[in-house]
Amino acid sequence: MKNLAIAYNKTIDHSVEVMQELKSVLLVNGVAADIFDIDALKSGYDFVFVIGGDGTILKTARFYAKYSTPIFGINLGRLGFLSQSSKENLTSSVEKILKGEYRVEDRIMLQSGEKIALNDFVVKGTTTGRTSRFSLKINDKFVCDYLADGIIITTPTGSTAYGLSAGGPVISPNLSAFLIVPICPHTLTARPIVIPDDEIITICSDKDLTNYVASTDGQEFYEFAKEITIKKSENVAKLALLDGEEFYSVLRNKLHWGISPACIK
Repeated sequence: MKNLAIAYNKTIDHSVEVMQELKSVLLVNGVAADIFDIDALKSGYDFVFVIGGDGTILKTARFYAKYSTPIFGINLGRLGFLSQSSKENLTSSVEKILKGEYRVEDRIMLQSGEKIALNDFVVKGTTTGRTSRFSLKINDKFVCDYLADGIIITTPTGSTAYGLSAGGPVISPNLSAFLIVPICPHTLTARPIVIPDDEIITICSDKDLTNYVASTDGQEFYEFAKEITIKKSENVAKLALLDGEEFYSVLRNKLHWGISPACIK
């Protein structure tokens, strides 16, 4: 790694403090890095350290997926599901990275037009407080109608986010699949669907509504009138993971998966 960078979210508490500590750790190891805020991301790097919460990592991952640049998350948020380090173990994590004791995982992404998402696309009606009708097509073939608050189209990476909260299953990030989850459907038979990632998803709006709204990773919002088509992106997010860390240990440690509430401290 010749060109390193540090991207940090200045709106999060202690981000400047952690950024300065990270810079010092790198300098002690003879490594310099460019530093910038996540609202001024730059390309041209071999590796980028990202300081912030999962939202910060999602935004950074979308940007650097276009350049096939690995990113490594240092969590300052609440859950930190996409992060591999915290400010408490910053030094040891950075030293492992510099020694090459890590791997890079390719994570599939979703795309609609020029918009891409690492976690999910969420489609909802613009009428606040009311359900909407959605028609779902896969590979241009009608599947079903949903009367629901919305629909989540998620990647395996995003299956532990909004999709999980809406009743969807957890999908291993190594699987080549997408998940379709209706939000609060008014039909008992409307259940989440897992499909291959090479299929094309189309959601058509109700003719009685003027516009629907779609969001990418809960961060970018835009309206559409008739339909939205979502498919696998040509880009992949490259997440740097420390050796010894795997998906199921993250489930246990960060989501307390399968742990009795009485055992959680």
